[in-house]
Amino acid sequence: MHIGLTYDLRSDYVTMGYSEEETAEFDSLRTVEAIAESVLAAGHNPMPIGHIQALASRLASGERWDLVFNIAEGMYGFAREAQVPALLEAFGIPYTFSDPLALSVCLHKATAKRLLRSFGVPTPDFVLIETAEACRNCSLTYPLFAKPVAEGTGKGITEHSVLHSLAELTETVVHLLKKYKQPVLVEEYLPGSEYTVGIIGTGSSARAIGTLEIKVKTVSGVADEVYSYSTKEMCEQLVDYSLVRDVRADLAGELALRAWNALGCRDAGRVDIREDRFGRMQVLELNPLAGLHPEHSDLPVLCRLTGIEYRELIEEIILSAKRRIGSSRPEYDISVPR
Repeated sequence: MHIGLTYDLRSDYVTMGYSEEETAEFDSLRTVEAIAESVLAAGHNPMPIGHIQALASRLASGERWDLVFNIAEGMYGFAREAQVPALLEAFGIPYTFSDPLALSVCLHKATAKRLLRSFGVPTPDFVLIETAEACRNCSLTYPLFAKPVAEGTGKGITEHSVLHSLAELTETVVHLLKKYKQPVLVEEYLPGSEYTVGIIGTGSSARAIGTLEIKVKTVSGVADEVYSYSTKEMCEQLVDYSLVRDVRADLAGELALRAWNALGCRDAGRVDIREDRFGRMQVLELNPLAGLHPEHSDLPVLCRLTGIEYRELIEEIILSAKRRIGSSRPEYDISVPR
């Protein structure tokens, strides 16, 4: 197959003047090259495309692919991760990972949590705060946890994200509203262990491949560090990842699959889970477009610890996409405007 690769290269956007944090979710050349090498090793022809503007230009010129391996995150809006898949759907071109609806729902964490609750999937109590004044109406029980409603890679999460009073809540909300220009998700803080579960597959074929416990190391005498943006950027030095091998792995895997299928996620990704003060597991969020840096990203780290090589992961993603596309692929006769 001719497999196009869509992605947002972090270095391109930094060159354009965007900051390191603004481009935190974008990919390194190392990731793109590793995916291309894995696609080639699987017997396919990788064809790098790039960001959505490059994709649009090449589609307009008449170029097509048998499948697009999509890891493009997009730059703006709650539907930014859905932009490339939506464009590909308009041209009848199949692609890996979740569809525009699932990507948009999962990115907007409050919407995802509302839907999870409708399926009976446990997730912490929460409110969505859009103004500083609304903090006074928050009836949740402290401590609380605050983060932007639609960011990834720990953006907006710092040591100040765990809140113990109205004053702290208001200060953090004001800062997040100003910096990220989006509502703030405030939820009851879960003090227990944190996990991430890797998922491969779609629907009834989806399976949990393993559960990582995430422990942030004590830094400068400060305990209980949060899994923040800065922590994730230096995860090799600041985070201990350990493969869970007891009953917790089964419980987390079952819960993750319920959440994964409830929101219609596809092919591969991660579900983040944390224990409450009673030891009960609750879903924090879903990552249907998980990072794929071979050494740095959680999903490849988990795969490595469970004996799944990086190339095998990429091939499984492609196979999952091929299985669900099957004979149901829509046929479009789209001519290029002249």
